[in-house]
Amino acid sequence: MRESCGVFGIYCPGEDVARLTFFALYALQHRGQESAGIATANGKQIQLYADMGLVSQVFDESSLSQLTGHIAIGHNRYSTTGSSRKINVQPLLVGEENNCLALAHNGNTVNSAFLLRELNEQGYEFHTTTDSEVIGNLIISSPAKDVIEKIRYAMHRLQGAYSLTLMTKNALYAVRDPWGVRPLCLGKINGGWVVASESCALDHIGATIVREVEPGEIIRIDEN
Repeated sequence: MRESCGVFGIYCPGEDVARLTFFALYALQHRGQESAGIATANGKQIQLYADMGLVSQVFDESSLSQLTGHIAIGHNRYSTTGSSRKINVQPLLVGEENNCLALAHNGNTVNSAFLLRELNEQGYEFHTTTDSEVIGNLIISSPAKDVIEKIRYAMHRLQGAYSLTLMTKNALYAVRDPWGVRPLCLGKINGGWVVASESCALDHIGATIVREVEPGEIIRIDEN
C-alpha cells in the first residue's frame, strides 16, 4: 500500500494553534517524511512556514512564534504527484486578497493534467508541479461567491481520491472526496475543533474524536 500525506486543521481561539499543529504533525510523521508546513490565520491575514525535512527539523521556537492566529492547517508530504522539491511543499497558498486560501491535500486526482491546461488557458499561473495547486486554483476560479459553493464546484470537476484541509482568513474547511477513499476525522479541543488524517493526531494533542468526515462532505468551522 502506497504511503500518503498527513493533513491537519484546527480552529481554536485562545490556543497556540501553531504549536498544537506542530505536535499533531509530529504524530502524523509516518504519513510523510519529505517536507512539513503550517499555515495560520488571524482573521486579517494568512501566514505560512514550510520547508523540506522532518517536522522536528523544519520548525523551531522562532518559526512557531511567528505563526499567530486562531486557525491553522498543517501538512506532512510524501510525494505522489509532483517531484521532491521545495516548491512543492504544503500548505499551498493560492489566490490573492479576499480570494486567497491555504490548502493541505492528501490524495491524487486523475484528471489534473486536463484541468491544468484549462486553467492555464484562463490565465491562472502555476508555481508547483502538484495536483494540489490545480485543486486550489480550481476552487478560486469558481464563479460562486460562497467558499462552500466554490469547493463544491471543484469537487464536481475533480476525479480521484482526496481529503483536504483548507483555510481562509477567517474559517477552516474540511473536505473528503465522494468515495471516502482518503481518511479524515473531526474532533473537539478546548472549545474549538480539529480535523486530521488519523485520530492519533487528536490523541497527541488531547483532542477527542467526534466522528469521521463523511464521503463527499464539506465542513466549515468559523466563529459560529
